[in-house]
Amino acid sequence: MHHGPATKLDPDNASKYKEKLGVILFFVYLIIYAGFVFIGLFYPEIMGYHILGKQNVAIVYGFGLIILAIIMGFMYNHFCTKMENKLNKQGDNK
Repeated sequence: MHHGPATKLDPDNASKYKEKLGVILFFVYLIIYAGFVFIGLFYPEIMGYHILGKQNVAIVYGFGLIILAIIMGFMYNHFCTKMENKLNKQGDNK
């Protein structure tokens, strides 16, 4: 008792764009995260500096990384959906 796929899967004309955007966002995040690790390894005293009220660099940077990841996820979704709509609509006209 097997059934077919729930939806018809057409070729994704935006896959190259999505791949490139994903890699770019990955490396942007990697560089920012590497900065966090670098500071923690070589200048741990900086992590203790208070910068926002009583919050130290480690807390602010750490939460910033989490928020950045969420924002980048929304950005990726937005730009990929926009490109899928554009390219897949063009592909239907051919």
